[in-house]
Amino acid sequence: MSATLTLRLVSLLIAFGAGLGLAAGQTPTVTAKPEAALAPKKQLAAVRISGGIKLDGVLDEAAWQQAGAATDFIQNRPNPGPPERHKTEVRILYDDANLYVGAIMHDVSPDSILREFTARDNFGNTDFIGIFLDTYADKLNGYGFFVTTGGVQMDARYSPAGGEDFNWNAVWDSRTSLQGTDWVAELRIPYSAIRFSNQPEQRWGLNFMRQRKKENQAFFWNEVKPEVNGFVNQWGELTGVRDITPPLRLSLTPYVSSYVNDDPLHKEGTRRTTTSFNGGADVKWGINESFTLDATLVPDFGQVQSDNQVLNLSPFEVQFNENRQFFTEGTELFNKGNLFYSRRVGATPIGYYGLSDTDSTKVVRNPAETRLLNATKVSGRTSKGLGIGVFNALSNDVYATVRHKESGEEREVLTQPFSNYSIAVLDQSLKNNSYVSLVNTNVTRWGRTYDANVTGGLFRFANKKNTYAVDGSVVYSRRRGTAFNSEQEINDQDGYKYTIGVGKTSGKFTWGLNHRIESDTYNPNDLGILFGNNNISQSMYAAYRIYKPFWKVNNLNMFGELNHSLLYKPTRYQNMGYYLGANTTFTKSFLQMGFDFNVDPRNHDFYEPRQYPLGEYYVRVPGSTSLVYFINMDPRKKFQLNWNVGARVYGLDERLPRERRTRYSFGAYPRYRVNDHLTFRYNIDWSLQNNQIGYVNGGMSSTESLDEPFRGQVVLGRRDVATVSNVLSVAYTFTNRMSFTLRARHYTSNVRYADFARLTPGGYEELIDYRRNRDNTYNAFNVDAVYSWWFAPGSQVSIVWKNAGSTYLLAEEATPQYFNNFNNTINTPHNNSLSVKVLYYLDYLDLRRKRTR
Repeated sequence: MSATLTLRLVSLLIAFGAGLGLAAGQTPTVTAKPEAALAPKKQLAAVRISGGIKLDGVLDEAAWQQAGAATDFIQNRPNPGPPERHKTEVRILYDDANLYVGAIMHDVSPDSILREFTARDNFGNTDFIGIFLDTYADKLNGYGFFVTTGGVQMDARYSPAGGEDFNWNAVWDSRTSLQGTDWVAELRIPYSAIRFSNQPEQRWGLNFMRQRKKENQAFFWNEVKPEVNGFVNQWGELTGVRDITPPLRLSLTPYVSSYVNDDPLHKEGTRRTTTSFNGGADVKWGINESFTLDATLVPDFGQVQSDNQVLNLSPFEVQFNENRQFFTEGTELFNKGNLFYSRRVGATPIGYYGLSDTDSTKVVRNPAETRLLNATKVSGRTSKGLGIGVFNALSNDVYATVRHKESGEEREVLTQPFSNYSIAVLDQSLKNNSYVSLVNTNVTRWGRTYDANVTGGLFRFANKKNTYAVDGSVVYSRRRGTAFNSEQEINDQDGYKYTIGVGKTSGKFTWGLNHRIESDTYNPNDLGILFGNNNISQSMYAAYRIYKPFWKVNNLNMFGELNHSLLYKPTRYQNMGYYLGANTTFTKSFLQMGFDFNVDPRNHDFYEPRQYPLGEYYVRVPGSTSLVYFINMDPRKKFQLNWNVGARVYGLDERLPRERRTRYSFGAYPRYRVNDHLTFRYNIDWSLQNNQIGYVNGGMSSTESLDEPFRGQVVLGRRDVATVSNVLSVAYTFTNRMSFTLRARHYTSNVRYADFARLTPGGYEELIDYRRNRDNTYNAFNVDAVYSWWFAPGSQVSIVWKNAGSTYLLAEEATPQYFNNFNNTINTPHNNSLSVKVLYYLDYLDLRRKRTR
């Protein structure tokens, strides 16, 4: 039955998609329209020099005049196509060790050259110039180096998996200057910062980008057409680079750090104030011209930004952002197929939640994080376009301390065994923006528990004109062993997932069809993340974009989607939905506005009851309609206000005497830029869900007498959930290498129950006389204050103060009053941490040059 129904749905979607494509294009042919064709590729020749260049932002060396200039840039934003009116000239020089970029940006007057200072890798209200390099000329992967008028540096990697990834950081240098109505940038990019093959002549993909923030304009040297699929494939070519050798890339970045931590809620028998001193190092070693080893030894991640903790009422875990630089930098290969969720490495021990106080014992210490011993990455790409990546990390045993209440005797309990995490990736770049990839992830744990392995194959094939493409994946998950500290075998030992998609990828009108199956035993969550398996889903989307100005707007984007989902085993209907969205930007005011509109027929939520295997119990969710509307003001203004408002209204559930479900939301994000150094930002997000039906979190307790009659049953509650999140940020940038930021966040979520029902098989609910008060309120408060000084390329001093506190109020203590919650949170004892960390970058090539002088 499942195969027949799936084939029928896929056939229907393909037929409907083909009809939609023909109706919109008015032609049965698949030839690309002229506007979807690549622009002609420009070429720029670099000039070899000897003796280097003095990096001062003044292009006064004679060599700069000998090099040809890249000019005649083409506008990409706000509307593509027009040539630049204010000329840009970019030249390239090179020697045995570095690539030099000299750029002159002509303008009208000094007032037209905006110059906001920001922290590294942050675009502000400023002009910039950027260079893009595709060093293997595979038209898929590349580097980007940017510098603003104020000298702030930004760098990024480009890849099909990671898109534009500004988490990547390289060590390079730059200087800028203002010269009358012009501004000048001079960049030195060491060959050690990039990777390229060892060949007599290098032919790299090349492009330049200039931003004139005064007019919200962006220009590319080699035209980048927004209707053409891909970015790296639209770059020009760099010629003339000969007889350079990939250098020995070897650097060491040792660190020392010191922490003072004050915990007023410290466990009994432990000190309130503790101190620590740490040391370690990051190592980069270029194994050959293509591959680099990155290793972190005894890493210290204590200064990363605090997680945005939330009250989680859903059946799925919360996915947090990755803020640890080692796991965000240069990981584009490891993110292939979305099989790697880096927060699994060094995560909460698997036995953490299985330990609690009993009648005779008390948990004195239970570490919530797993300390890493080391982590290593090896990655690179050969001259034939084969990308290879290997990742490995080791974590040590983690123990909790349990004390016997009567005897006072303490014992250690293992909560996380010694573990090895590894990933291996092969990624072959092909012509026409295509690729094939093989990914394997593995977690091996010592002791009495289970191991996990996931293997996936990925592909994308596009036609010669890169206007149509088919992509897909096949993934197999394997788990072997027993649950932690148990003799019970893992019940999801073998599982699989496959996806297939086809679509039109270039032109004003694009469309796609997608089909996916995740088996009921597919589980990649030991090193990846998946919120729910056991799915058969299919979708169809279409988009139409107008890039040229018309009426009073610069552009118009319209897009829609139809999706449908079944439970895989047993094959049962889950949900379907229709989506329509649009946005545009007004020509004169640069005001952006848009909307998202959803219509969802009645669906069945098999996950909310928390009953496994899935299929027998589900929560019926009435059909609903939602609309979200947003407006973003011009970011060039001193004061900018972005905001959104949304509402979702559900149909009546006539089976029980309940009020209609509703959900309302509002968000406002004002920003005030005092001057080019100081900026204030404030974010507020508010939502109210009325008459939401959901599983009573925590279930029925054996220690609560009011729960006893309902133990073993699925109890749902009708509840109102009000959530407010406030974030205040202050950023002061002293110079392009020194900054101070402060971020304060208060989050509160209040849950109040109105009545309760017993869920029975088939989605039926019966109101019950359940008397226990299950109201709750969760509050979280965090402050992160960071002073950062890059005192030399790759070398940094950072001073961080963190303040954190939270409360979880139950039953009568829970309060819906916002200011009561805020005062309660502020007056609750908080954990405070002050830390100082020093990184010092040591490059072997620099040390060798100094020795030979």
